[in-house]
Amino acid sequence: MKIAIISFSRAGYRLSEMLYWVLKERNYEVSSYAKSKYTKKVLDESQLDEDSRDFRNVKDFAKPVDESIREWTKQRFADCDAIIFIGACGIAVRSIAPFVKSKKVDPAVVVVDEQGKFVISLLSGHIGGANELTQEVAEIVHGQPVVTTATDLNNKFAVDVFAKKNSCFISDMTLAKEVSAALLAGKEVGFASDFPWLGEIPEELKLLEEGKEKPELGIYVTNGYMEHPFVHTLYLIPRVITTGVGCKKETPKEIVEKVIRRACDELLIPSVAMEQVASIDLKKDEEGILEYCQERNLPFVTYSREKLEEVEGTYASSSFVKDVTGVDNVCERAALLGSSKEGKGRLILRKFAQDGVTVALAMKKWSVNFE
Repeated sequence: MKIAIISFSRAGYRLSEMLYWVLKERNYEVSSYAKSKYTKKVLDESQLDEDSRDFRNVKDFAKPVDESIREWTKQRFADCDAIIFIGACGIAVRSIAPFVKSKKVDPAVVVVDEQGKFVISLLSGHIGGANELTQEVAEIVHGQPVVTTATDLNNKFAVDVFAKKNSCFISDMTLAKEVSAALLAGKEVGFASDFPWLGEIPEELKLLEEGKEKPELGIYVTNGYMEHPFVHTLYLIPRVITTGVGCKKETPKEIVEKVIRRACDELLIPSVAMEQVASIDLKKDEEGILEYCQERNLPFVTYSREKLEEVEGTYASSSFVKDVTGVDNVCERAALLGSSKEGKGRLILRKFAQDGVTVALAMKKWSVNFE
């Protein structure tokens, strides 16, 4: 998690310093800022012992904010996963108000008073991780965590927390809210999954079983939209698909995108189910594939010819591909290799070829985690 901390007073500055060092020690990527006339004075008159700490880093740890807080916040919404305001809630609320869009994309926002007495989860408590960060910051500063999300207060199953923990895409945020409301009201919410699960299904959820009455509203963990187990089905799509790609040199991104989309459409698999794209290392600088992955924030992994040849199985061989790359098939082998952990991935779509692009899809072995 990439965290930005901002303070507005001398006391807040001192508190931000402690948070900065502790969070960095816990392997967070942290940057600290100060919007205060005291900032330069505190740095110039630092009472820290230069022999006991890297003084250069101390001097650099808090960057003065010269622009408006609105502009600073706008930039942090774009480049950070979380923002910690050390000051009044009002400052934080006014700063973030113009940029709040959706719990799917908004960063976590946490507010800490300058004495560290209260730590408040203000925005993106579940998906953004503000509630968890609030608990951690409160433990660091010995303050009181303040979490107001209803499912947390009532110890109910939270579908957005569950989705984040399991790296699942939520198909419909409005329906997700209806699921939470139903659970809080004590109504039945169904659960179905195409994947096995670890741990016990929460008692608030009713497992869909053949021959038994099913609730109208339910959660379905699946890699596609083909089945509709409930009248109102909230789909949770895990990112479990590796897309193997081969293409002619200098194939435009638009063509790569079109062929991948059509390959996914063969099985009605949404693109959000993709975990990564894979190919041979000869394609590591292929602009069309790189642009496609960058637009979707997908990792692009490549393998050597030798590594691809080691993948056991029968594949759609091509003498032309072998002459060019040294291996008879790129997309199927790369997809399976990318999805395999201890050899447990499986091809779900063999080579799909169009416009000089070949695509194959493989799914890794995966389980829903309730633990």
